[in-house]
Order: sequence, then C-alpha cells, then structure tokens
Amino acid sequence: MREENTHREVKPIGGYFEWEFPSQKEFALHDNAVLLNSGRHALEYILRGLGHVSHLFIPYYTCDAILLPLERLNIPYSFYFINENLEIDGDVQLQDDEYILYTNYFGIKDEYVKQIALQYEDHIIIDNAQALYCPAYATHQFYSPRKFMGMPDGGIAVTSVKDYSKELPQSTAYNRCNHLLKRLELPPVHGYNDFKDVSRQIMTSPLAKMSTISNKILTSVDLHFIKKQRLMNFNQLHSMLGPTNLLAISDRITFECPMVYPYWTTDKDLRDYLIKEQVFVATYWPNVIEWTKSDMIEKELVQNCLAIPIDQRYGKDEMNRIIELICNK
Repeated sequence: MREENTHREVKPIGGYFEWEFPSQKEFALHDNAVLLNSGRHALEYILRGLGHVSHLFIPYYTCDAILLPLERLNIPYSFYFINENLEIDGDVQLQDDEYILYTNYFGIKDEYVKQIALQYEDHIIIDNAQALYCPAYATHQFYSPRKFMGMPDGGIAVTSVKDYSKELPQSTAYNRCNHLLKRLELPPVHGYNDFKDVSRQIMTSPLAKMSTISNKILTSVDLHFIKKQRLMNFNQLHSMLGPTNLLAISDRITFECPMVYPYWTTDKDLRDYLIKEQVFVATYWPNVIEWTKSDMIEKELVQNCLAIPIDQRYGKDEMNRIIELICNK
C-alpha cells in the first residue's frame, strides 16, 4: 500500500509563490461558454461541432486569420460585401449545410446582429471577437476576450453544438506573458514584438482549452467596470467627433460595449499623426487591401476608419487629449 502511494501524483505543499488572483468565481458573462485558446479556435470549435459545412460565406472586411480554421477543416468559402453601415450588402441566399459568418464590427452592431440572427436562424455564425459583451442572439457565436483585457491566450464559443471541450488538451501560457509583464512597467513599444510573437504562436497552435492563467485572469477582472468605462469613453469621443465621422453612429446607444471608437475620416494622414503623438490606432485589417479593389468600401474602411482606443485604462483626460489632437490638427 505504501509503495502505491509513492507513485501517486500529489499536490505540492510549500515552495515559492505563484501569481495570485483576487477571486475564483466562474465566468458569468455568457451562459454555456466554452473557454478555448483563441477566437479563431472558438470558430474552429463551432465548425467542427457542426459537422458537415458545405460552404461558408465570409465578409471581405475581416481578418485573414478567419481562413485558418477553414483551411484546416477543408471548408469551401466565398466572400460577400458590406455597405457603409457595416451591414451585409444585398441578400446572401443559403442552401442546405451552408452558413454565413457576420462580424459585429467594433462591437457596435448588436442590434443588427439580433436582426440577422432571426433571418438566418441556425445558419449564421456571429464573429463577436470585437464585441465581448454582446448577448448570444444567434445559435452560434464566438468571442475574443484578449481584445478587452490583458490575457496570454483566450477565446470563447457559445453554441448549440455538443460540448466536446473535455476531449481537448489544455493550453499552457506561462511562456507567453512577457508582453503583459513588460506593459506593466514599460511603454508598449518594448513589448510589441513579444505581443506579435505570442499572436503568431497562438495562430499556429492546435485547438485547445483556455490556459489556467487566462482562465484566472478572465474570472478575476471587474467586467462591470470594463464595460462602464469603455461606454463612457466612447460617448465622450462621439459627442465631439460624431459630426465629422463618416461612419453613421446613432447617438442612442444600441450596443452593450464597444471595443474601440471607429472614426471614418477623409484625413489620409490622421493615423500616422496620432501614432506619432503616441495614440496607437490599430489597422483592421491590412490583408483586406490585397483582397479588394480601390473602389470598394472595405478597402476604404481599412485605410481611413481609425480604431481609436477607449479601453478601461483611460478616462476623461486621455479622451480629451485625443479630441484635441484630432480637432486641432
């Protein structure tokens, strides 16, 4: 009996401390959430669970990482256009076993998501990577919490497919935290290459469950504060920049929580100017430049719709600085 116990794995007691987190509560933002290692892996999880998908329609205006799970699963796909309101241009007709993917752009298209979820029923997949707080209006949707908080990996699938996550390996992320630690103590430029390296690693890694580190981060952050602060920052920018924004955004809030403030401008130099002034505006998505022609809205959005930061690290002072930079340029 004593010999058997020597071979049994036991939990160590003592030693040095690990990184501690303030709570052990469950993730409560979405019911039946399956926690995975990235948003694109969450899409793969849904597609695998659906079984036979004969064709998937995807928007031109999307990240090329969306193609990775389609290529892994040998799913044929084709592109569709969006209009100036970031909505499906025309009517995409689906046959049996065909699906359509729609992106909740910048986290501001919740109401439209609700509408098209009714239209396409079980045959639409919502890309809520930029809309962590959007309710699960559709039968299938996926989220990317890494776009809303500092996490080394992480994606969420909310779907009706059978939960087979217990069959998946668990991701490990102890070697993917350098960019997060550097961002605490150094300007973002010092950790940007680490951030890109982690993104590449996640992109090529297999489908897996979310790492323990990311799970603890996700269940310890103040989700209510994140939402409240982002909405306050969004509204502050929109109150001043709305009149010159080519993207029509209602003054009535019709979404749960945006990721950024999308500012569509005619000023071709504004992006570089803001970056020079240490306001880092991401480009979504450079690959679309190669996919599209010069007269397409999608190309115009990539080049001239600026994703202005509004996240929970910032408040009125930072938003006022952004407003002054844009209005006084």
